[in-house]
Amino acid sequence: MQQRQLIDFLGLLRQLKINTRHVWTSDDRQESVADHSFRLAVMALLLAEQFSDVDINKVVKMCLIHDFGEAITGDIPSFYKTSEDREKESLAVEQLLKQLPDKISAEFAELFCEMEELVTEEAKLFKALDRLEATVSHNESSLETWLPLEYTENISYGEENVAYSEYLKELKAELNRDTVRKIEEGKAQK
Repeated sequence: MQQRQLIDFLGLLRQLKINTRHVWTSDDRQESVADHSFRLAVMALLLAEQFSDVDINKVVKMCLIHDFGEAITGDIPSFYKTSEDREKESLAVEQLLKQLPDKISAEFAELFCEMEELVTEEAKLFKALDRLEATVSHNESSLETWLPLEYTENISYGEENVAYSEYLKELKAELNRDTVRKIEEGKAQK
């Protein structure tokens, strides 16, 4: 990749540091898309030994690129996202990938297809971690930032994505305990 092409593409992705997600951080600022992708990639790295049969490098790539389209579209919380929104995001990804050298563009396009199909072990792990990281983030944020639907959504979010793995089901159960504790503590403070 030529230097100018790299610099220009990074400039396009800067929006991922600026565009915020629905969730707030523990220090009362809205989380950026880049915040989410970074911690998601770290989660994958930390689970390499637990999922030794999975290509963790591929999962990390998925974690880092999965929200590229949001550099153009911004973030739409999954519980509000429509098929039209998904189509816009897919077109944004295509637009961004055209800015990359053919080999990198083809690799990333293949990863996006794999993530969409959710058939491979790597794609399944990526999607489960994507859901779990969102739950972790919500558990860290103030209840004052939660929408009413999140009191139940935070418990159910990602259940179907972790169902294939005992480890992930146990991790989700632990996160659910954190959610319930957070809600109960919030009620006690009122």
